[in-house]
Amino acid sequence: MVVLQNSIFKSKNIFYMNMGKNIGFEQDGKGDNFVRPVVIVKGFNKNMFFGIPLSTKIKEGKFYYRFSFYKKDKEVENIALLSQMRLFSTKRLLNKISMMNIDDFKNMKNKFKELID
Repeated sequence: MVVLQNSIFKSKNIFYMNMGKNIGFEQDGKGDNFVRPVVIVKGFNKNMFFGIPLSTKIKEGKFYYRFSFYKKDKEVENIALLSQMRLFSTKRLLNKISMMNIDDFKNMKNKFKELID
């Protein structure tokens, strides 16, 4: 995969990104390149954004938001790992794979707000 240079990204976009190898309970990516999908919550500038890593391992509870999106014309069920939201460099972005629908995005943000209250 090729890292996007000067990538254009918006809230609700879902990208594959190079998560890197993390420590402790932080979420790693998969494979040799530690790749994982992430939903962009808020971009701050062309270099940084808040993002939430995604997983296909379905879990329930206050730390997860379950939703589906289309990837190559196929519906894929995912969970947003709300407790893993953090600031990322846009240099980690690889390629856009989909976009979260507006209702799911609003509901996910509301669930995150409840989590931190």
